[in-house]
Amino acid sequence: MNRLFGSVRSRATLGATLVVVVALFVTGAAVLQALRSNLTAEAGTQAEGTARAVAAELAARTPYDQLSGLDSKSGPVQVVDEDGNLVAATEDLRWISGTVTDQVRPRPSSSPSPSAPPSAPAREDDDDDDDDDDDDNDDDTEAPRTPDTPKAEESEPALAPGETGRQTTFGSGAATVDDDTADYRFAAVDVRTHDRGLLTVYAGAPLAAEHSAVRTALTVMLIGFPLLAALVAGMTWVVTGRALRPVAGIREEMAAITASEDLTRRVPEPETHDEIARLARTTNETLAALETSVERQRRFVADASHELRSPIASLRTQLEVAAAHPELLDLDGAVEDTVRLQHLAADLLLLARLDAGERPVDARVDLAALAREEAAGRTGVTVDAEPAEVAGSRGQLGRVLGNLLDNGRRHARETVSVSVRREGDWAVLTVADDGDGVAEADRERIFERFVRLDAARSRDDGGAGLGLAIARDVVVRHGGTLTAGAAPSGGALFALRLPLAPVT
Repeated sequence: MNRLFGSVRSRATLGATLVVVVALFVTGAAVLQALRSNLTAEAGTQAEGTARAVAAELAARTPYDQLSGLDSKSGPVQVVDEDGNLVAATEDLRWISGTVTDQVRPRPSSSPSPSAPPSAPAREDDDDDDDDDDDDNDDDTEAPRTPDTPKAEESEPALAPGETGRQTTFGSGAATVDDDTADYRFAAVDVRTHDRGLLTVYAGAPLAAEHSAVRTALTVMLIGFPLLAALVAGMTWVVTGRALRPVAGIREEMAAITASEDLTRRVPEPETHDEIARLARTTNETLAALETSVERQRRFVADASHELRSPIASLRTQLEVAAAHPELLDLDGAVEDTVRLQHLAADLLLLARLDAGERPVDARVDLAALAREEAAGRTGVTVDAEPAEVAGSRGQLGRVLGNLLDNGRRHARETVSVSVRREGDWAVLTVADDGDGVAEADRERIFERFVRLDAARSRDDGGAGLGLAIARDVVVRHGGTLTAGAAPSGGALFALRLPLAPVT
């Protein structure tokens, strides 16, 4: 299971499918709710029309047994008086719920009927008592309504005789008509008659269409949504696989490069301009940089071995001759070869530390004082310097200046001049000689390791070709630059730029 969902393709397919499933679920629920609400509202409108038609007939003094809305084809209808008594109902009504009363058979009403004789006048001295009794009866005999069908008079003015209430209240319930039980949407309308008091008409419209439509929509969703989710999952799996196919090619080629250790190979680059194509290009750039670094390291090892071989062979020869013929021992030559070997070993060790990413120590170094210190004891070297403090390693910066001065003395005819000045946020140190200078085409190549422009110069005079390479590496790691140019006197000019140390 972990392996199955450990791939980007599987996770993308699962994520897309989950999003679609959630969206379909939310959309389906909203559609069903909207469909149910619309159909319920239509049923309520139909029920209200029936209730108002019956109420209009009651307002026109139509007898109960002549009401056209009591036909069973119109749905269940109840007419209830102020006392909660059922005074008229649909024919063949067997059972009902969701209205103010569950009565299905009309009962005699306490309200006067159209043919009832007028009541005898009350005694004059009993008027007040009768009024009080009427008020009490109104309070006690008012029939309660269901919670979803509040009485119309509570939110609208009292109705005049023959007037139908403007407010309609709705509720849901069920009824059995002609032995057929179904769910209904009920509408309640009040009407005040001339001779029967306040009546409430309850009319129901069937919700069968709503239930059928909702069931049909739900069935379609239950069948269609899984198919749609499966289609989305399949399409996502295919599209993701096609999109990640170049990644598989890159991975296979990288595995082959790792196994063969052939850094000249490159991964295939798609012809698209998307993130995968950029990944392939970046990978090839990394391989090219790695190839250059490895090749440079190989050349370095080969050149270092070659440079070490000469002083070691010379020293061994002198020692072997001295062992056989002590009187022929060249002590000065042996010491000189030993010193050259020591310097070369120190240079190689410093380059190895620089390649390993060694960071310079954070100390404040005055380049003017360092220039005077390094120039002391060297003939033909002049110094013109103003104070300029930089942050870095005094030992490494001293090595840089010493290498530049040694290089200048090696190529100068007479003098080497050193200057230190401040330029904005930078300290600039220059070393110029009056020699033949460096050709413009060689001004970058001289900073490569083991490069000597004068092939005729001996190794004793020309060194191993590491001084300028070490100088530039140290300067770069101090955040500066080291470049070669032409001096005003025609010789070589080396310019070192380092950021000034922050003022404390």
